[in-house]
Amino acid sequence: MNKKTIVNIAKLFTLILVLQSMLVVGQNSNNFEISKNLDIYTTLFKELNTNYVDDISAGELIESSIDAMLESLDPYTIYIPESEVEDFRFITTGQYGGIGSLIHKQGDYVVITEPYEGKPAQKAGLKAGDKILEIDGKSAKGKSTSDISAILKGQPGTSIRVLFEREGIDEPLEKELTRENVKIDNIPYYGIIGDNIGYIRLIGFTQKAGKDAKEAFTDLRNKNELKGIILDLRGNGGGLLQEAVNITNIFVDKGKLVVTTKGKLPGKNHSYKTMNIALDKNIPLVVLVNNSSASASEIVAGAIQDIDRGVIIGQRTFGKGLVQNVIPLSYNSQAKITVAKYYIPSGRCIQAIDYSKKDDNGNSGKIPDSLITAFKTLKGRTVYDGGGIEPDIEIEPEKLSNISYSLLNKYLFFDYATKFERENPEIDIPDEFIITDEIYNDFVIFISDKNYEYTTKCEETLEKLKQYAEEEKYFEDISPEFIALTDKMEKNKQEDIEKHKKQIKKILRIEIISRYYYQRGKIISSLADDKEIAKAIEIINQQDSYLAILDGTYSPDGEKQE
Repeated sequence: MNKKTIVNIAKLFTLILVLQSMLVVGQNSNNFEISKNLDIYTTLFKELNTNYVDDISAGELIESSIDAMLESLDPYTIYIPESEVEDFRFITTGQYGGIGSLIHKQGDYVVITEPYEGKPAQKAGLKAGDKILEIDGKSAKGKSTSDISAILKGQPGTSIRVLFEREGIDEPLEKELTRENVKIDNIPYYGIIGDNIGYIRLIGFTQKAGKDAKEAFTDLRNKNELKGIILDLRGNGGGLLQEAVNITNIFVDKGKLVVTTKGKLPGKNHSYKTMNIALDKNIPLVVLVNNSSASASEIVAGAIQDIDRGVIIGQRTFGKGLVQNVIPLSYNSQAKITVAKYYIPSGRCIQAIDYSKKDDNGNSGKIPDSLITAFKTLKGRTVYDGGGIEPDIEIEPEKLSNISYSLLNKYLFFDYATKFERENPEIDIPDEFIITDEIYNDFVIFISDKNYEYTTKCEETLEKLKQYAEEEKYFEDISPEFIALTDKMEKNKQEDIEKHKKQIKKILRIEIISRYYYQRGKIISSLADDKEIAKAIEIINQQDSYLAILDGTYSPDGEKQE
């Protein structure tokens, strides 16, 4: 038995001893059942190790059993082995040691998606589109993004040599990069949009998110006569609960309840209130959310809505109302365990899925409408639990056309932007650069010999119709009509490049701008034709509508409700 096997068996029995000691401390009627099954598990593992025909990997077997056990609970309760602790720490701190770049797999190799501005990859001259061939002399062919990411990350101050291929250059290039402590900003951009309306894009709730948001708002207010503020939480999956409280505190005065946690253990029950005087209690505030806004984002949006401090615009949020604590285990491993649910000021829990109830296939379902309860905001507006935060003004999200999705999925927007950047050393600033018809026509020529085939739902339905018609012996009679319809469908698909020109131009514009102005430029360029932003500006500029929403008297048709 090798050393690794011994260590992993030691981990298992340490865990069992811990569980057994817990039984002694907290006696209950379930103790016998737990003891019995732990005994069965250890006996089974012993017999497997002794009798199984092949050598078993103790570590993999034990970790698989742990993962399977936790998978039966909820997706947020997870085991974190020692090897993944650093990756997990990034979630809470937003920091890691590495070269600072997004990457993706394209063909046999991993490609630089976007180097972070001012980080080692960008400073060394790496660009989006560079294909990584070797790292420290070892081939990168066939490696996954996870494999390459693990190699590129490391202790700040250490060096790494990357051999890469760049389109338009015949011979591979090699660069030496020195890893740094890479910090992902909670706020990649803030500025003024419209007529003196402040905009803050918050993408994370890592440590100091509240401080970052406070500084951004203060800077905007000190330099401008602000008419309102837009806090953009779209796509923000959450993070630290306390930072959600701190951000809410910017606009909500001292002593206001923001969120309450309630768990099985009394020690997990806490009420979190704002601790400081608000920076501004009266400025018109709009919070933007979508179905990817989760956890801490939902605390902020929900608290702002329940206290009637601002207007929520966008789509219903994700619905994650569960609180996790990280608990240390033996041998430097950890467990992230769901310990409580959180409740926003009106008293509602926004958890959308009941993981305690599963069907015969082991799937959990959404909380049924019959169990959804109505609650009241501070001013008496009716709000509901059971499934995220419902916006005060709901905006239908823009849907990607089939052709846009295919062009994205095949990296043809990405590849054209690589070509464009090589041929154009500079472009206008993000809010002035446009995709001219000349650029668009060049893009159409670029993709003309590329494979971006896609199947529409109509085509799928036609194929099923053909199958049924053949089975029931009708197809021969309808064959001419079927062929004519298929030809018509193909002609319509060929016209999609013109039909969806506006959407394709928008995506292409953002992709090209990212090559020159990085993450900040992408955000600025996306604001120009953003429906939620336009609605937020409209509501802030129409004070009667803004106040009517908070009073519960707003009507989308402009008439005041009584």
